[in-house]
Amino acid sequence: MQNHARAGRLDWIGLRPARKADLITPDRAEVTEAGLVGDRHPSPGKRAVTLIQAEHLPVITALCGKTDITPELLRRNLMVSGINLSALRNQTLQIGDVTLKITSPCAPCSRMEVILGHGGYNAMRGHGGWCAELITPGHIRIGDPVNAL
Repeated sequence: MQNHARAGRLDWIGLRPARKADLITPDRAEVTEAGLVGDRHPSPGKRAVTLIQAEHLPVITALCGKTDITPELLRRNLMVSGINLSALRNQTLQIGDVTLKITSPCAPCSRMEVILGHGGYNAMRGHGGWCAELITPGHIRIGDPVNAL
């Protein structure tokens, strides 16, 4: 249960500056106890950071009957690839000099029906990503390895 084939990779960072605003996609970000600096939802605790796995985007795309869904549409903070986030529930991972603990599934919101179209909410169920709490603050950048600890 502790073995992973390889390290993952941080592929994308998204900051939600305001409700319903377009996401800002920086190359790097600071992560504090309240989440990513510049994100509108300072949320210390078990939902400080939201993650989605890149490998789930094609599944969501297919279930919505779309041709391409980008991480910006899904409104999560981080997109990682190459490591199974579901296998890391209640475990810690390191991205850059930041340590996070995966806490719970990140349920889709009703806005997915508007953003992704009819059935978008259900397309996201089981594929909506994960919430995490901050263990060690620091900085992350696109390309950082994602390692299970």
